[in-house]
Amino acid sequence: MADALTDRLKHLIVETLHLEDITPAEIEDAAPLIGSGLSLDSIDALELVVKIEKEFGIKIGSAEESRQALASVASLAAFIRARADASKLPA
Repeated sequence: MADALTDRLKHLIVETLHLEDITPAEIEDAAPLIGSGLSLDSIDALELVVKIEKEFGIKIGSAEESRQALASVASLAAFIRARADASKLPA
């Protein structure tokens, strides 16, 4: 069974970063987002952090926190679940 939050995050990644060569379904939950994996750079990471902060009403405070949260879709989902108001999470 698919996880609604990870599915939403995959769609956000593709939409926010205008990824034309990949679909949300092709993004693996545990694949690295920065560097290898999706090969996102620091500008991509910043755009994604801004979108996630707005979408889920959370704050990603430091560079270290950002690195940990953006390690993979799974780690990002765990980060959001730990900090977001449940009403902002997909059912």
